Amino acid sequence: MQRSKNDIWVGLFVLLGAAAILFLALQSANLLSLSFQPNYRVTAYFDNIGGLKPKAALKSAGVVVGRVESITFDDKSFRAKVTLAMESRYAFPKDSSLKILTSGLLGEQYIGIEPGAEEKLLANGDKMSSTQSAVVLENLIGQFLYSKASDGSSNSSPATAPGK
Repeated sequence: MQRSKNDIWVGLFVLLGAAAILFLALQSANLLSLSFQPNYRVTAYFDNIGGLKPKAALKSAGVVVGRVESITFDDKSFRAKVTLAMESRYAFPKDSSLKILTSGLLGEQYIGIEPGAEEKLLANGDKMSSTQSAVVLENLIGQFLYSKASDGSSNSSPATAPGK
């Protein structure tokens, strides 16, 4: 009788540990967000979202104020439509701007919101017009190489020796 009671306690402890590890893994992979705050939804259009994913953070001054709810392609404007779920306790002016940023050099991408100066605040269903797309590292490298190649071709005249 005593052995089966110990087995039950050990089993419960192992299940609790496995649940805690699963919770931490989902939380660190940004696949689980537990927020019981009421939200309001705002949409924004971006030319290029880079590697932005649903459930990515929406941050202001380093504080998470919401999450990316969904990302779809708008076939009329040929832009990415991003729906944001912002916590109701954070109110931002309607003329706030959004940027897609990267945490670290090659880290995950998130959206940064910079507050505007307008008196009216964002409300459920609003569309944000001031957006800045993601900076794609491959595009920057390509532009750098192209500018170096064009600089090299314009300086291709033979050098004259001094004193001749």
